[in-house]
Amino acid sequence: MQVLQLDGINQPLVIQEVPTPTPAAGEVLVELRAAAFNHRDVWIQKGQYGGLKFPCILGSDGAGVVSAVGEGGDESLLGQAVVINPGHNWGDNPRAQAKNFKILGLPDQGTFAEYISVPAHYVRAMPAHLSFEQAAALPLGGLTAYRAAFTRAELQAGERVLITGIGGE
Repeated sequence: MQVLQLDGINQPLVIQEVPTPTPAAGEVLVELRAAAFNHRDVWIQKGQYGGLKFPCILGSDGAGVVSAVGEGGDESLLGQAVVINPGHNWGDNPRAQAKNFKILGLPDQGTFAEYISVPAHYVRAMPAHLSFEQAAALPLGGLTAYRAAFTRAELQAGERVLITGIGGE
């Protein structure tokens, strides 16, 4: 399969041919149809992120179609359009992640690829009203915004929020 690979700090992403992953027990193989670019990817490329290791396949968010399931997996997922939750092992505290929390795209390989294998419990059926591109743009940014508003700021029904800037640096 082809991937966009980062080989070092301040290097360009390059197209590489790597083996297609095989889903292990409890995992699904997703044929990616769309992946989103996040500012996290820029920080990693510039060396401004912890735990750097190269080469790596960046990309946290993605949406696609389940093309294979690992041993003992739910065969009903085959052919299903899904959104991938890129944040793995959050833990029990809704206010802060656990020590073993990780995000796709570093340390694990990310979504700038034709396929990705992820634990099945980190995929959800893609809402029918969204395109693959729209669905791929939601997870990391969307969950971050949700947690900021409802977990950290404890936003309540009827309250208003002023957003002074969005999508910029």
